[in-house]
Amino acid sequence: MKYYINFALIIAILAICSFDTKAQTPSASPKSPVAIFGADNNDQDDRYRIGFQDVLDIQVFRKPELNIRTHVNPNGMIFLYRLEKPIVAVCKTERELAVDIENAYRVSYLKDPKVNVVIAEQNSQPISVIGSVEKPGRYPVQKRMHLLEILALAGGPNKESGTRIMVARAGNSATCRTDGTKAADDDTIGLMNFKIRDVLEGRKTLLMEPGDIVSVLAADLVYVYGNVVEPGQIQVREPITLTQAIASSKGLKAATDKGVVRILRQKADSLERDDIPFNLVDIEKGLAKDPYLEPNDIVAVSKDGTKAFMNGFVKAFTNGLPTLIARGVAF
Repeated sequence: MKYYINFALIIAILAICSFDTKAQTPSASPKSPVAIFGADNNDQDDRYRIGFQDVLDIQVFRKPELNIRTHVNPNGMIFLYRLEKPIVAVCKTERELAVDIENAYRVSYLKDPKVNVVIAEQNSQPISVIGSVEKPGRYPVQKRMHLLEILALAGGPNKESGTRIMVARAGNSATCRTDGTKAADDDTIGLMNFKIRDVLEGRKTLLMEPGDIVSVLAADLVYVYGNVVEPGQIQVREPITLTQAIASSKGLKAATDKGVVRILRQKADSLERDDIPFNLVDIEKGLAKDPYLEPNDIVAVSKDGTKAFMNGFVKAFTNGLPTLIARGVAF
């Protein structure tokens, strides 16, 4: 009985504390269209960061003579009234730049400056989406965006798409790291590969940067020729094995040499191909693994010479038998 009394007492105390906390919490004030100087309106990591050639409106509270509209120059700097040194603007958020300007004015000119920065025009490099998407093109970025968001802007992969996405990123000063610092100056290009399914299902992501190029690759092709019902190319959107490729070609014709089915695979950095033989009988019996094909593989299915001869002989004999019978009857 004592346990239940204590438990009820604890519940009552928690309820009173909760009510008191709610009572002390101020109600959210309605959003105002007027800019609030010195206020940090957004602390999320996906805030847009200032880029090269962006146009900035800079206002100093109660100092209209210091207000200015200016471009971010090719070095990522801006020049302001009454300040001897330029200020780095690129790769910063509006609020981060405002704080830097406040600190600069505080050193030698104003006692307690309040600065507001607004990006009037976003002119930094857009993100390009090419390849097998519904709406390829160049997309200006209004904030930090993920790879999936850029794909959505481009309408997503189209029916020609394969399984892979490649992102090319130039290693130059136009790029920013996620912490807002500038990347090192160099001319290298980084290539990143993703599976479309991983991106669409949220297992993989990438924060995009101005100037990134997203390429949605078309479906890979493999080729099946020789003694199959429908030789030709096969579009591959998922990993495919040797027997699956043959099945996609409507299967084998009669008199196929199942003992030697060859995969012709291109060598790395070469126009030559490796000739890799497989025993289809062993694969069907589970004695050998069914190999996965690689993009641009050629599957060569050959005839069995002996079987072909025997099948041809039987066919010719079968076709000629009615004639022989008819002649025998007539005789």
